[in-house]
Amino acid sequence: MVVFLIGSLLAQRVPVLERYSIPGPIVGGLIFAAVALFAERTTGLAATFDTSARTPFLLLCFASIGLTADLALLRQGGVRLLRFVLSLFPFLVAQNALGLVFASLLGLHPVLGLVAGSITLVGGHGTGAAYAERFAEEHDILGLMGLTMTSATIGLILGGIIGGPVAERLIRMIGSPDAKASIEDGGVVGSPVSVPVTTLTFIASLAAALTSVLIGQAIAQVLEGAAFTVPPFLSCLVAGLILRNGGAVIGLHLHDAASELIGSVCLSLFLTWTMMTLNLGETFRLAGPLLIILAAQAALVAAWATWVTFPAMRRDYEGAIIAGAFCGFAMGATATAIANMQSLTRRHGPAPQAFIVVPIVGAFFIDLMNLAVLTFFLFLPGLSGSR
Repeated sequence: MVVFLIGSLLAQRVPVLERYSIPGPIVGGLIFAAVALFAERTTGLAATFDTSARTPFLLLCFASIGLTADLALLRQGGVRLLRFVLSLFPFLVAQNALGLVFASLLGLHPVLGLVAGSITLVGGHGTGAAYAERFAEEHDILGLMGLTMTSATIGLILGGIIGGPVAERLIRMIGSPDAKASIEDGGVVGSPVSVPVTTLTFIASLAAALTSVLIGQAIAQVLEGAAFTVPPFLSCLVAGLILRNGGAVIGLHLHDAASELIGSVCLSLFLTWTMMTLNLGETFRLAGPLLIILAAQAALVAAWATWVTFPAMRRDYEGAIIAGAFCGFAMGATATAIANMQSLTRRHGPAPQAFIVVPIVGAFFIDLMNLAVLTFFLFLPGLSGSR
């Protein structure tokens, strides 16, 4: 919490961080990781972490997003969701093609081009670990698992850094919305609060969020081993969405600001925790030529968000927020995308459709498309052979 507070204070007070809406958890977490690395190198003392509570924070965050999701708004954003999905498929092809081109130019095995492509940047650490084991068996590449985790880690950092500047530039082009959410709203991502959050409304929203997590985890367990995989955080989001809209039908209403506050707190702590546990020394020791490929990937993501995602999202404020979020999960993770959106909406105002479209696409559709694209690339010469 202290690390998050320091990072948020710097994100609000340092002009360049404030101007480009760099999320506080990214700032604080990276500073802590850098200080921890310095302390280890100078004193030999290393920080260790108990991360057992980190996942529940993530599940509560997505459950809270579901609890603030109005199906009427989701129906209005259906076309936007479809356009977003359609714009992502060619991006995945371009991301992997770019990785292969740079791997060839640098004299690297083509497998490393895919590792520094959608395997780790869109797929994240989990997908990267799964493919690394397979590639290690088929191609005998030493240290591949370390390189894979390094690529995913650097991508996570870059996704949290470039999303804000890209979206801020687009917002300046079209102008901010009239209704502004103050930074002092305490992290609430929706409209400015007209009815204060009370103990009763907060506990009611927390009870609903915890119930959504329990239901979501049960759904994920039932679907485990099915033909398609549903991430637990997506099932928690869906459970929250059903509770919110089903309860409204029978006259039960939750306080949206309370649910948003719970989600914002949980995401902030989860992402801060994640950034704090980065081993920056190991990351940059293993990076080597990967840094060149990842720099090119970051440029591709920024260009795609500006010239493809934003126009596909109708060139409006919601589209600018989604473009910033796209940078988050195209380089890092869905949680990074949500943090980018939170940082932007605190400054400029609510974007309700974006907070529904991005989690659904980032948690479900993108993984299915990534699997299809990677299957195609793995049939290419030099990638499908065994040792």
